[in-house]
Amino acid sequence: MTEQLQWLQREWASRLASAIESMTGSPASAEAATGGAVETGDDAAIFCQPVAVGANSQIWISVPHATWQAIGEQVLESAGLDASSGEESRGTFIEVLQQSLSSLAQVIGAKLRRETPFPPGALEASAPAELVWMPVQITVAGRNLPSAAFAISSALDRALAGPGAEESSTSAAKGGGESPPAQRAARGSKTMDLLLEVELPVGVSFGRVQMKLRDAVKLTTGSIVELNRRVTEPVEVIVNNCVIARGEVVVVEGNYGVRIQEIVSREERLRTLF
Repeated sequence: MTEQLQWLQREWASRLASAIESMTGSPASAEAATGGAVETGDDAAIFCQPVAVGANSQIWISVPHATWQAIGEQVLESAGLDASSGEESRGTFIEVLQQSLSSLAQVIGAKLRRETPFPPGALEASAPAELVWMPVQITVAGRNLPSAAFAISSALDRALAGPGAEESSTSAAKGGGESPPAQRAARGSKTMDLLLEVELPVGVSFGRVQMKLRDAVKLTTGSIVELNRRVTEPVEVIVNNCVIARGEVVVVEGNYGVRIQEIVSREERLRTLF
């Protein structure tokens, strides 16, 4: 058990509870624990989430059958749907799980002070034997469910514990003052606090098309406009007329949403500005 594992376990647990509440409409809690039995065997949904901070840097989560089935069915029920099969319930739970993991990219990025995108994760038949599993106790609508299990690979543990993960407290004493980045952050902190309160328009683009004016004026009710993006391609998230991310469309409590899968680079943001 390491400090990095416990820290990330707590961060994920809080986000899992929020994801369950948002998609079921029922009160939920998820508490990080340090002891007790952890189920990682048959019928458990074992999910591996790669983290782009180095080779074999991964987050592993194992959820017992009874837990993923109960949560998946409750999500479907809240949407007015019936779970026709176990696969449907599990697939729905994976939506909840991926939503809980998505914001961890920002948490890890803040710790390492660099972007840490999450490549697509996937269900696995088994997990590495050397993982240290930590239980997360889940309660939904007052019902205690069998605990999920959380683990991280040794490569991710080392990356989180590395020199770049902690702010140096000795630079001022050794160098006679703050480093230039720290000085810039201190000078700009008040301005940044003001900017963080600014509201920006956020939109989602399913695609674009150009057409001649004579074709546009012919459009009527029932006309179909073919866009330049296939259904399998990610949609674009646009903030203040600039593409900042791409993702897949999901449904949250009957509303459309977008799960972020990729944060575009600064250079690409400039190219997509329109």
